[in-house]
Amino acid sequence: MVTAALALVVANSALSDAYFEIQHLNVAGLSVLHWINDALMALFFLLVGLEIKREVLDGQLSTWPLRVLPGVAALGGMVVPALIYVSFSQGNAEVLRGWAVPMATDIAFALGVLTLLGSRVPASLKIFLTALAIIDDLGAVIVIAVFYTSDLSLGYLGLAALTIVALVAINLRGVRWLPVYLTLGALLWFFVLKSGIHATLAGVALALTIPLRRSANDAKSDTPPLLRLEHALHPWITFAIVPIFGFANAGVALTGMTVSDLLEPVPLGITAGLFIGKQIGVFGFCWAAIRSGTARLPAGAGWLQLYGVALLCGIGFTMSLFIGALGFASSPHLADGTKVGVLAGSILSALAGAVVLRWAARGSS
Repeated sequence: MVTAALALVVANSALSDAYFEIQHLNVAGLSVLHWINDALMALFFLLVGLEIKREVLDGQLSTWPLRVLPGVAALGGMVVPALIYVSFSQGNAEVLRGWAVPMATDIAFALGVLTLLGSRVPASLKIFLTALAIIDDLGAVIVIAVFYTSDLSLGYLGLAALTIVALVAINLRGVRWLPVYLTLGALLWFFVLKSGIHATLAGVALALTIPLRRSANDAKSDTPPLLRLEHALHPWITFAIVPIFGFANAGVALTGMTVSDLLEPVPLGITAGLFIGKQIGVFGFCWAAIRSGTARLPAGAGWLQLYGVALLCGIGFTMSLFIGALGFASSPHLADGTKVGVLAGSILSALAGAVVLRWAARGSS
């Protein structure tokens, strides 16, 4: 959030021209912004994929009872915000390209707010939010693959498929050496980049082939390759890649922007989708599932605390900005509206969620 704020300051200062010119500087065939959004973010998606695989096989999504409530919540948190955004689009096909922007929840920022509240929030709610956001990320990956793919190159797509087959084969053969997977992963990224599918999805595909289970030849002290890679990536993603992405993508020149610009369908639809749609979708679907007996409230949590977490799900930021950049790549004015909407919706959601959770803690103490 600090780098996003810094980007807004720079984009509206004497450094504005340099800020935008550097983004479009060509380096080895791609602009600086493309290197950030297509290459560095592939590592972000690699981490997302590793977390999804770990949670599904050994974590908070490893059994169906554990998946029900976060799964229902994630579904509501994707469907309702998208519908709210569509209702603001006024049938404009160009504006409709951003329908998926308010679907995303930024797990890092949402959990960050929960962490700041400390023991006021039951640990079960942190687990619930983590599982919900992981499913949400999986939904975002599917949406990007299906709806934000350009013209396909069958040749490169075939090479990407062969690379995935090779990755699966070495996994089945029991190969545990990470450099082999990462080398093939780099090739996969290049083939996917050239295929027309967004290059970041190569990170998810690679993650799903990294071994998590211990083999018969592993010592008990050996850490599985997936966990080693996840632990190695975390500090780089958290302290380098996400801040760089935020700085490069959150900057919008506000000069000449009026109140009427802020009330246009894109920023208004995204703000409403994140702040209103997320809380209605997440909390409403959870309420229906719990009342029907399909799921149960997280242990030690009350309805007001669950509502506070539903509010925090409106923090979109990283994934929302990313989807917005894909949807409005050829429409700079709509891309600027996306940034304003994402920042506004995320800030409102963070503040409201923190207030509700603090209030709920006081009421239960």
